[in-house]
Amino acid sequence: MKFGLPEGPDTTGRIIKICILAVGGQGGGVLSGWVTDVAQRAGWHVQSTSVAGVAQRTGATIYYVEMLPRDPERPNDRPVLSLSPSPGDVDILVAAELAEAGRAVLRGFVTPDRTTLIASSHRMLAVSEKIVPGDGRADSDTVSRRAGEAARRLIHFDMEAMAKKAGSVVSASLFGALAGSGELPFTREQFEATIKAGGKGTEASLAAFALAYDRAAGGEAPAVVSETKAKQADGAVLPKSLQRGWEALSARADALPQPVREMAEPGLRKVVDFLDLAYGEDYLSELERLMAADSEAEAYAFSREAAKYVANAMVYDDIIRVADLKTRPGRSQRVRDEVHLAKARHLQRPNISTRAWKKWLA
Repeated sequence: MKFGLPEGPDTTGRIIKICILAVGGQGGGVLSGWVTDVAQRAGWHVQSTSVAGVAQRTGATIYYVEMLPRDPERPNDRPVLSLSPSPGDVDILVAAELAEAGRAVLRGFVTPDRTTLIASSHRMLAVSEKIVPGDGRADSDTVSRRAGEAARRLIHFDMEAMAKKAGSVVSASLFGALAGSGELPFTREQFEATIKAGGKGTEASLAAFALAYDRAAGGEAPAVVSETKAKQADGAVLPKSLQRGWEALSARADALPQPVREMAEPGLRKVVDFLDLAYGEDYLSELERLMAADSEAEAYAFSREAAKYVANAMVYDDIIRVADLKTRPGRSQRVRDEVHLAKARHLQRPNISTRAWKKWLA
């Protein structure tokens, strides 16, 4: 029994084993529930379990699903299914983020003779990446290449971006990619019926599902265009009295060597935003003093790093700083955009007495 791929392994008489790796907020539980539901709707035996990760980003939760079709000649059979995946014994692995795909490869869950790996190519930085001084990010290209070498078949693209475009979360686009892969013997309509049965956010989920389905199935999915527009921080415009001083500081930063300028310009904006123009002048003076001890032959590597760390040291996140950032109009607008507040019904105060109003709120 081959499910959609002529070159895949023969699964006749075998349980289909699906492993899903997701971190907090990615809808891994919803996704595993959908996979379980679509199998149940088809009349299959199915079992779903999960093993929680340590925390939101130090370890993903592993959702594990096993399924197999019922034998018409033995309708009362109750097969014993496994509670957790084993290395070398996974048919389909779904990773909600690229690094989790890499972890699955390292743990032996992905094998070239058997496993189809479906992974979103976007990144969520792990704690181990954040704590490294400097740039501790893993090389995404290397992870993708190794995953392709380890898997029988690799399906990966930015499913997070597709989900955001549709106003949904990555679990919906992962479900679409799984359906579009042809690795399971269910129709598109059966997958979509499972989403519709959820009742909440079905339109957005179906839109994200469709984008990923078409991409995984080899069709042309519409290009994902980011809705984020380049703006000045919080839409702020400097008053004319300060514009000239800012232009002088910007010209001073522009005169720095290119490797240093890449870090110095955002550093300057950060310290001026934190306090004032005089503070930005202090920042540039300190940076120029450090550059005097640096070497052009080494591409000003020391000064480039100093531009970042000096700015971070000068801008400390005390209570006042955090309150300032959280009460800015730009942040409020970003939150409204993320939750699609414009589409929600606004709460109107009814025309009733103050006492009745307070009782109504309670």
